[in-house]
Formats: sequence, structure tokens, C-alpha cells
Amino acid sequence: MPSVPTKDTAPAKSSEHQYGVGRKLIGKNYKTSDMLAKVTGKAKYAEDFRAEGMLFCRLVLSPMPHARIKRIHMDEALAMPGVKAILTADDIPAQADSINDNGAVIKASKWGERALTNEPIYQGDPILAVAAVDELTAAEAIEKIKIDFEPLPFVIDPLESLRPGGPNPREDGNVWVRPAAPNPPTVQLSEVKWTEQQFAEYSHGRMPMGHAPDEWSFGDIDAGFAKAALILDETFITPDVSHQCLETRTAMAYWQNGKLFLHSGTQSTSQTRPAIAKWMNIDESKIVFISEYTGGGFGSKITGGITMIIPAILSKKLNAPVMMRISREEEHFIGRARPSVEGRVKIGFAKDGRITAMDMFTVCNSGAYEAQNDGASAARIVSLLYQPPAMRQRAISVMTNTPPRSAQSAPGGMQGVAIIEPILAKAARRLGVDQVALRRINCPEGKAEFGPLSHGKRGYTTSCFLKEALDRGAEKFKWKERVARQPKRIGSKVRGTGVSLSCFVGGSTGFDGLLVITPQGRVQFQSGIGNLGTESVIDVHRAGAEALGVPWEICDVVWGDTSKNFPYTCASGGSTTTHTMTRASYAVAEECKLRLKEIAAKTLGGKPEDYEVANQRVSRKGGGAGLSFAQAAQRAIQLGGIYDGHEVTADVNKLTKASVAALAGQGLVVSAKDKYPHDGNTFSYVATFAEVEVDVETGKYDIVDFLAYADVGTVLHPRSLGGQILGRSTLGIAHAIGQKWVFDPHYGATVAKRFYQNRPPTILDVPVDMQWEALDIPDPETPVGARGIGEPPVGGGCACILNALSDALGDEIFQRAPVNADTILTSLEAGRPMQHPLMAHI
Repeated sequence: MPSVPTKDTAPAKSSEHQYGVGRKLIGKNYKTSDMLAKVTGKAKYAEDFRAEGMLFCRLVLSPMPHARIKRIHMDEALAMPGVKAILTADDIPAQADSINDNGAVIKASKWGERALTNEPIYQGDPILAVAAVDELTAAEAIEKIKIDFEPLPFVIDPLESLRPGGPNPREDGNVWVRPAAPNPPTVQLSEVKWTEQQFAEYSHGRMPMGHAPDEWSFGDIDAGFAKAALILDETFITPDVSHQCLETRTAMAYWQNGKLFLHSGTQSTSQTRPAIAKWMNIDESKIVFISEYTGGGFGSKITGGITMIIPAILSKKLNAPVMMRISREEEHFIGRARPSVEGRVKIGFAKDGRITAMDMFTVCNSGAYEAQNDGASAARIVSLLYQPPAMRQRAISVMTNTPPRSAQSAPGGMQGVAIIEPILAKAARRLGVDQVALRRINCPEGKAEFGPLSHGKRGYTTSCFLKEALDRGAEKFKWKERVARQPKRIGSKVRGTGVSLSCFVGGSTGFDGLLVITPQGRVQFQSGIGNLGTESVIDVHRAGAEALGVPWEICDVVWGDTSKNFPYTCASGGSTTTHTMTRASYAVAEECKLRLKEIAAKTLGGKPEDYEVANQRVSRKGGGAGLSFAQAAQRAIQLGGIYDGHEVTADVNKLTKASVAALAGQGLVVSAKDKYPHDGNTFSYVATFAEVEVDVETGKYDIVDFLAYADVGTVLHPRSLGGQILGRSTLGIAHAIGQKWVFDPHYGATVAKRFYQNRPPTILDVPVDMQWEALDIPDPETPVGARGIGEPPVGGGCACILNALSDALGDEIFQRAPVNADTILTSLEAGRPMQHPLMAHI
């Protein structure tokens, strides 16, 4: 157990911060309408559904990292009693092209993932599915199936693929490139090999740097380095980390009256139906997608997963409902992961710690199938977070024969922060500058610039109050008292403190809101957001209720089933939902107030501007006649047209128009598009502090204290916000303390595919009393002032632990994450990092 902190250094308890001052709903805690179902077990996830005559299917995954299937022997399995069908890649429809909101056709990629394949390109790639009366029969049938494989070359380490003569993961090449045309360009796979001369640095533990397809720069790099008092050139490796959602990618499907009904988990209910239509190559109107509850996503289920179409195809073939339950081991292979990023960064510092120039080179392990650009994203986040006056970034995304990657909370942002922050900590010690002071002098503020030049200008933020969060966090954490404490070591135990900054995108614009005031006077918000545990599916609509001035008790939120008619809703990823959909909810509430006034004027006389909306009524200003919400809804049905949904405003999305038409006649039906002005790009930020205690005799360490102080604009729902800040911080901590992938390089096989092997964090890994706080300063470029928070704490959680460890142990212990006990012991004994600095998956 860690030693007890002294009274002077114990963290302050959570303040009695009063959020939502002057508001009735925003900034207040409340009981969400799904809470009771979740805590009593009544919430139904995809696996909980049953249907009469339902069959079960099981997958067969590739045992090889790359192979071509020559023949599948399945006659014996098909002859078994209870076996109904075997589905192979030949039964999977070709993916359809898609059309974006601007009308541009996006061609389906020939390198894209399919639900089943005849050329598996990673161990665990699904090959076929067996449908039977029960799972036991399906499993027994699988034992009778024989598959003839032709082994093909494979590679699991991106640097090995870049070597001269190194293996390619596919015959087409190894690196993702973006051609200049067509528009919008589709990424393509190409071959890139570096020279032996460029690889010379590998043997010295420094990442080699060759051709990189993605490059940009701003400022005078050479001049910046020339005036630096200290220059550090460091290599750091971040881990591949599985998403490990508690709910696997289970799916159940059936067909009825020519429509597909599909149950599965998703982060984005409205946005998943178009994805299914693309994968199935059928019209979107023929799909009903049901996902009332989802057991986590973290970026792996932004629009669900392509394997969900397997039971849908089997169901159509067999004319019966089909359930496909995914095991934990199967989820490890198909459930996605964060790509590792190998980074080499050269940074110049002035004597006071201010960054003078930065040169960043990254190699991203994209895994199989889709291109991942976390290295390039890392550079954009770093350019904002530390405000270098001159910067160059070069990034390369390499395909490997390892399971597919996807966005994971703060994609690129987490890796960028984890790569840069240990360098800043080292620089502060070299320069004799306080760690908080060094970050403060480089901290963004206001409409801070970031990223490359575009048409002669760089992008900039809507707002940034990170300095305030850093200052208040340092005070709350008692930073000065902690760093002044002596001695740091007592016996075999040594303490270290760490601080880090982190940020990520916090929202977008231009989506729709949709509500119905029913003839009973209730306000019904239609929510196309996925219910994946963040509560944004419900929280955002309190902004609309606040604008309407109605108590939450008369509001209902409809979610989880596309047949219930949802508006055009953002995909829930990249912390966009809170900012984006509070804007849409606010917009539809304002539009609703205008419609109520128009109804009152048509009914009671006068002009709409003669009326006001308050206390669930629309009444003449200064007193007089009025209508209750119930009366106004009944009158809307009588008036028809734009009031009851038989007509719709022209500027909303086609999905919203279809939903309005389906809701027509049910009351006052109102839709609206978010058209509020928005100057800049929305980001959210967090300053994170931690203290660790390391036993240098065993290498074991404990996180003693932890604080995350966030700048997320207006606090919408404190309890939900706190859960997100600390939960995502814990995800970041996992990257620092143990979670990673391990592969057998000879066979290309994963050897860490269960919880006990790749160790997601548990309650035993975090401090007893983790702390969080938020500034609650509204973002000036959105009417509610709220921004998203899901991403920024991840990088902060990882980096502040790494920085606390280096404070305790010194700078020559580790050059990659996670940091395990054996790494600490062997490196302390040798006086240098003893892990291989560059090899993947160790």
C-alpha cells in the first residue's frame, strides 16, 4: 500500500462548485430516464433479444496472419442435424459507393474490410459463419470444417515493412497515400521502402526517418533551432490498445415485410443505418436499426461494425431470425484497437522553457484494412497544445497484418500528448524550470492557431481557457507544496509528481433538431444519438427544454430505434455530440417558440410578436388570452401544413424531412437546422496532475493522487461530466501502466487476447479518491456554451503518469509506454532503458 500523504500535500476534496448558476436545467444533476433500467438489469442489449424460431451463428476466424483460401470442405458440417447454413465471402454483397452531404460520390475501397473474406490479412479475420439451431451445434459443425490455406507473406511491425526488401502486408503495397485526384480523394495502398542509409539510426535506438507521404510545416524551423538554449531529439513509442468494450459486437437480425430489423450496439443510431445500407448494398429505407443500449464504444462502434450484416444475410437466406454472439476472444480480433504511433521529435527550448521550434516524425501502425492517420492527427493536436512558433510534421501510415485499428478516444491526440509530454518533462529538469511553469509559458489561449497553413492561413480555436485550468488545477492539487517536499525517497519508496496538458476536438455544427409537442402537452425530443453510457443521448435535450422554459418532468426523449423517426444527427465520436447536438436542440426549441407564437396569433388574433412563451403556455405579452402547450398542439393538428409536419422547412436534411413526414399529425411537429454562427474550430482541454509512489526494489508503483481540471465550456450535466473526465482519464492511465498488445513475430500471432493478458485497468489501479473539476466558462461561439469532453482526459491521464514516473526515477528508464515493473527494475540496474526502443508489440 502507498504511504499516507501528509496533511500539507493531501489533495483538496472536490469543491462545492455550483454549476448552472442562473439556470434551471443546464448545469444541474438529474436522474436520466434510462438510469433505472440500467441499474436494475432491465435494459436490453442486442444479446438480450429473442425471437420465435431464432437460429444462432458462430464465426470461423483465420488462424494465419495472411493467406489465400484455396478450398473450404464443409459437406460434413452441412450434413449434421441442426446445421442450417454456412456463409462464406462469396455470399457477401459488394459494398456500395456512398454519397456525402455535398452530393459527391465516394467510391468503395477495394482494400476495404468485408464481413467475411477469402484472403484473411490478419490472424482473426472472419472467414465463414455457421448457422444452426443452437450455438453448441454450430460449434460442433465448425470442428468438421476443413480449410485449405495458401500462406502468404506477412508483417506485423511497420518499420520492418519499410525496410529495403521488407515484406508487404498485401501484394499492392504497404503504405497509405492520398492522391491529388479524384475529388474527394480516396486513399490508396502503395509501396514505400526506405534506404539502408536511412535505417542506420535504428541500431542506435533512434527511429529512422525516410519518405513520408504526409508533410506540412509553418514558420522558420532552422531559425527556431538556432536560437534554442536546449535541443532534445527523442524517440518514444505508444502502445496498441484494444477498445475492450464490455459489450462485444453481438448482433441479431430478422426480416419482416421486406425490411431488415437489426439489433446491435452503436455509438450513433442515426448514422449507423446508412452504414448498414452501404455494407448490405440495399436502400436505407429498407432498414430498421435498433440499439437502445450499447455497452461502450470509445470510437470502435461509431457506426457499429461490419460483421453485424452476417446474421442479416443469414436471416434472409434462411427466413428466420439469427443471433450472432461474439466471444471475448473474437472481440479482441474484430473489436478494433488504437494504433501505436512511433514518434521521433526534435524540440528546441529557450532558457525559460518556451518552445522555439519542433520537428515531428511519426509512423502509425494502421493494422489491416482501413487507413489510420493518428500520427498526422497527433501533430495537429501538438501544434495547438504547445504553440510552437515553427513546426514541421511528417507522417506515414503503414498497413500491417494485425487486427484492424480505428479511432479510439482522442485518436492521435492521446499518442501526440504521450510522445511530447515526457520530452517537456525532461526539458524542464534540464533547464531548471518548474514543470507547471514550462507548460504555462507554452499554453494556448483565446483563438489559438493550430495545424498547417491552408490558403495562407492557419486554423484557430473558438476559445481556450487552458491556462486558467492549469493554474486552478495546480492550486487545487497543491503542486508547489508537493514538489518542495523532501525527502522524495523513504526506504525503497520514492515519490514523483507529474503534470500534463491535453486537448481534442470538441464539436461540430450544422445538424438538425426535431421535437413534438403532443396533444397532452408533453415535449418529446427525437434523439438519433447512440446510448453508449455517456448520457449525451439525453443530456443535450435539456438545452432545448431550458430554451423552451419547461420543466424536465414534462419532457420525453425518444431514442434507440430508427423506426421512431430521428433527425439528422452527428456521429458520436471525437467528443462532438454535446457541442453539436445542444446547438441543434437549442435551434429547434427556438423554432418551436416561433411556431407557438404563430399558432397563438392565428387562433387568438394579433401578430406572433405580440406573444411570449413561458410556463408551458403561449400568451399575450403583459397578460391576456393564451394557449397551453396541449391546446397549441391540438390547434397545430387542425392547422396542418408546417405546424403538424405535413410540410417541413426546406433547409433540414433529407433524413429529418422523412422523419417529420412520418410524425405528421401527432401534434406540433418542429424541426430546425443549426445555423448559428461559429468562428473557429471547437476544442476542449484538460490539465492533469498525478503523484506516484514507486518501490525501487520491486518495480511496483501506485498512483497516490490524481486530479483532472477541464475547460469544456458550459457544464451541462456535472455527474455525467465527472464520469467522463475520470473514466477517460482511467483509459489514458491504462496506456501508461500496462495495457498493450503482444505478438509472436515468427508466426504473426497475438499472445495477448484476453483481459488477464492485456490488462485493462481495474478499480485497484486507480487512486481511492480521484478528483475532477471544470472551469464552467461558456464557449462564446455556441449558444449553450458547451463543448464535448470524451477525448482530452485520455492523453492527460497517460502522460501525467509517465511524467510522474520519470520525476521519481529519472529520464533514462523508459522510452515507450506502458511502463511495467520489469522495465523499471532492469533499467534501474543498467542505468539506461532496457526495453527494445523500436520493435513493435513487445
